Amino acid sequence: MPADPAASDSPASFPRRQATTRRFTLGAPRRPTVSPDGARVVLLRSRAGDDPVTCLWLVDVATGEEHLLVDPRELDVPGEEDLPPEERARRERVREQSGGVVEYALDAAARLAVFVLSGRAFTVELVPGAQPAALPVDGPVVDPRPDPTGARVAFVRGGTLHVHELSTGTTHVLAGPDPEDGPHIKWGLAEFVAAEEMNRYRGYWWSPDGSQLAVARVDDAAVTRWWIADPAHPDRRPVENAYPAAGTANAEVTLHLVDLDGTRVPVDLGEGTEYLADVTWNTHDLLVTVSTRDQRRVDVRRVDPDEGTSAVLVSDEDAVWVDLVGGVPAHLADGSLVRCADRDDTRRLLIGDEPVSPPGLQVQAVADVDGDVVLFSAAERPEDRTLWTWSRADGAARVGPQHGVWGGRRAGGTTVIAGGDLDTDGTRTTVVRADGRTFAVTSHAESPGLEPAVRRVATDPGGPSVAVLLPRDHVPGSRKLPVLLDPYGGPHSQRVLATRGMFLTSQWFADQGFAVVVADGRGTPGRGPAYERAVRGDLATPVLEDQVTALHAAAEQVGDLDLDRVGIRGWSFGGYLAALAVLRRPDVFHAAVAGAPVTDWRLYDTHYTERYLGHPDEDPEAYARSSILDDPGTREPQRPIMVVHGLADDNVVAAHTLRLSSALLAAGHPHTVLPLSGVTHMTPQEVVAENLLLLQVAFLRDALG
Repeated sequence: MPADPAASDSPASFPRRQATTRRFTLGAPRRPTVSPDGARVVLLRSRAGDDPVTCLWLVDVATGEEHLLVDPRELDVPGEEDLPPEERARRERVREQSGGVVEYALDAAARLAVFVLSGRAFTVELVPGAQPAALPVDGPVVDPRPDPTGARVAFVRGGTLHVHELSTGTTHVLAGPDPEDGPHIKWGLAEFVAAEEMNRYRGYWWSPDGSQLAVARVDDAAVTRWWIADPAHPDRRPVENAYPAAGTANAEVTLHLVDLDGTRVPVDLGEGTEYLADVTWNTHDLLVTVSTRDQRRVDVRRVDPDEGTSAVLVSDEDAVWVDLVGGVPAHLADGSLVRCADRDDTRRLLIGDEPVSPPGLQVQAVADVDGDVVLFSAAERPEDRTLWTWSRADGAARVGPQHGVWGGRRAGGTTVIAGGDLDTDGTRTTVVRADGRTFAVTSHAESPGLEPAVRRVATDPGGPSVAVLLPRDHVPGSRKLPVLLDPYGGPHSQRVLATRGMFLTSQWFADQGFAVVVADGRGTPGRGPAYERAVRGDLATPVLEDQVTALHAAAEQVGDLDLDRVGIRGWSFGGYLAALAVLRRPDVFHAAVAGAPVTDWRLYDTHYTERYLGHPDEDPEAYARSSILDDPGTREPQRPIMVVHGLADDNVVAAHTLRLSSALLAAGHPHTVLPLSGVTHMTPQEVVAENLLLLQVAFLRDALG
């Protein structure tokens, strides 16, 4: 075992601490917002590294003083068990694992914050010593947001949008189902695919002067109904879930301009629009971002806020797909349009139609536009996410560290930089004043006490990004190590990033006696549009080939890897990849742990699946190539698989695992199914998260001898 005392206690010490601390994120500052004048920073943080109750904090930029504004324990509210279903669904979509104040909204001047606890809405002024006040409205309240002037608060209850006047204490319905509407109409909420796949978690937007709102109306009557049951509690009714599986109907989403007296004007979203991706409403324009169902065209349309008519401002088309980029469209102070588009295999920042970020710098998202300065994150190397600014005066310039994974916010000349690298633990948050002076924001996060020893492995140009982790007590040449591949491997996510947090679990597995290989292959971001689009029409072959390439490259360059004992583990797409590996390449992979795997892509949602595989009626071969349900029994030898799935998962439903298990059983293929009662696509429960790691180690040790 390792010499490091922090890792040499019982084998359960790291898994338990990682579970208790939510992967060592509790106590770290998160979700910062800078006031428009740059004088204040609002953020979330719990009071200790093992405290899951998040508080709201205010930081004075001039002095660096930190003030606790809201501690949920001091308010008379019930616990997390009383969350309304809409709030539970929102937290599942954003993968929120803590409790307390996990979301807040501000007025335009950042003088008033609104938040919700267990379905009750509260306001608090952003001054030291201010006391939160409960909004005198009946609950449960979902997604409360103040108007830009701070005079009123809108919120959703029961699929109906309400507005509460703070000066008079009166509340009225602003937009809700008409008498002839059925039970499937909801106003002011995001539909499933918008929240799960488009990062749009809201369904209404205030006008800059607070006199109007743009409100989404969602009709999911045509969406297929799935039922999520809890077999451990047969007395409970199954939960109805409107799930738009690939090839089936999406919810019908329309947008309406609503005055404070309830007058509605429908918005023209354009012919051929299937998805409402985002709404941007500022003093320059009301813009809607919309997409066709095949996602090969994304339009930004300018809307007349009086008439609801619209016209295309810019349109991006691609023969494969057009990516949605966070934070755009936006505007400079002079009204110039800020957007992103792919040019010469680089995702670039554009001002109007002019690319202004350098070729080869892959823009990830726009964080803020502060007057004439754009703050954005970008990848100069695939393993890095660094912060950059652009202005007409200075062009593009890096802000903060050169390597690592960093994000930030900016307003009024004040910049918040948050992130980490391979040299330090956790997240570091720094405030940079307009004059260049800096100070650190306090973090209460616990140190993992485990320093990953990450070795990079070179591959041919266009090959996967690869990292290897060995037991920290391993003496080169002393013994051959069983190998464990630990990928995600699919779109939207990377594992080989220059930050310790990405490798903590991998290092712990290495310290249990494995050589751990982590690889990002084709389809993963950070390498340019062509690399991401290489999986179009086939989510199986390219990603599996790249894992094999990574394994062989690691064995050649690192040594001591026993290629006769190779396991693979993963969750979600990584779980799919793990099962795929032992079913299609049993000559290479000898055991797999597949967590919440997608096994039949016809059972996954429209927006994600059709982007990569097309419509199943138009390209059934793509679905056949990518499904693993027909693989059991087709290749020898049959390698052992442990399949783990949360029975309350509404994203990758448990039917994926049950159908795979049936196919494996019919083929006589050895496998174990571990059902997790009451667990969703996340595993936040401490005992579950801890023991999952221990059970995986035991299974892999046994399976690999």
